[in-house]
Amino acid sequence: MKILNEKVLIDGIDKIVLKALVKNARISIMELSKLVGISGAAVHQRLKKLEKSNLIKGSQININTKILGYKTMAFIGIYLDKAIINNPDAVKNLKLIPEVIECHYTTGDWSIFIKILCKDNQHLMNILNDKIQAINGVSRTETYISLEQQIDRQIDL
Repeated sequence: MKILNEKVLIDGIDKIVLKALVKNARISIMELSKLVGISGAAVHQRLKKLEKSNLIKGSQININTKILGYKTMAFIGIYLDKAIINNPDAVKNLKLIPEVIECHYTTGDWSIFIKILCKDNQHLMNILNDKIQAINGVSRTETYISLEQQIDRQIDL
């Protein structure tokens, strides 16, 4: 791995390690070392360098939210009165809503675009009416319910 003009350049071994970690973040250093043909200590050093460069942001466990009863995923475009003024406060309020799992400041029609998980359509309607549309500065929203997530992946290396 090299850093050139603030861009991280990875080599073939880094790519193999990263692909294996994306597939299974719990893979052991010994398994990685066997996979790439270098020592466990060398793999550990590479991982530390990749973390230090901020290319690796951490590891995570993906929870199957449907098993917890969250069966409705929706995307909501939020229109703000005076977006530049109201955006920080709106985002602060959206952070207080646990069902909001992503929030993006966007170009285009909306000021903010969020991803939300709810138990059902009624739950979604309650969140929209009682929480999101009640935020100061929100003038209106547009909601799109996801029928099925068909692609879920990280960027290909």
